[in-house]
Amino acid sequence: MTIRVLLADDQALLRSAFKVLVDSEPDMEVVGEASDGAEAVRLATSERADVVLMDIRMPGTDGLAATRLISADPALAHVRVVMLTTFEVDEYVVQSLRAGASGFLGKGAEPEELLGAIRIAAAGEALLSPVATKGLIAKFLAQGEGSDGEGAVRGERLDALTGREREVLVQVAGGHSNDEIAERLEVSPLTVKTHVNRAMAKLGARDRAQLVVIAYESGLVRPRVE
Repeated sequence: MTIRVLLADDQALLRSAFKVLVDSEPDMEVVGEASDGAEAVRLATSERADVVLMDIRMPGTDGLAATRLISADPALAHVRVVMLTTFEVDEYVVQSLRAGASGFLGKGAEPEELLGAIRIAAAGEALLSPVATKGLIAKFLAQGEGSDGEGAVRGERLDALTGREREVLVQVAGGHSNDEIAERLEVSPLTVKTHVNRAMAKLGARDRAQLVVIAYESGLVRPRVE
């Protein structure tokens, strides 16, 4: 299947560069371009996008607000948002993940990183941080940007998880793939996938990126700031 990609950035030159890159791949195509968040939400619906490359800072409706709107729309549950940041350390990174983004990518990333991020997002298999690491996420969460009440609620929701699901969640928060988790826990990758899907359903997470944030916010995994 061809991955349908939507580009949302207020810089036309950057959108053009991304379009050339994406359209050069046989398994993906650009189905629309937006210069602001409101247009991105509209096109995500009309063009049946699979992945949105969303700039955080745009005039009018910014990328963060647009991501919240996409995440809140049941009709767009299949859409994955990859936030584009100018700097590797961006104050909106964790807010983006909380809003429902599948991950983030620096605009200075190599072409193969960008293409790989699109494929990973479309598959819904992993947290997207080819440049910035999970340690960065932990750093922002440690700074207390989230709501304590929200974290407490998510902590209570962890009670619904089985012991094995908690183990898998810890491994997911560590940035490990299903195959790696399977090897660590001595089970099959299919079993890991089942546990991950059940954890997402119980915790109301859209994808693995959301699971990572929940793991830190709930206190299941402690942020480590260096």
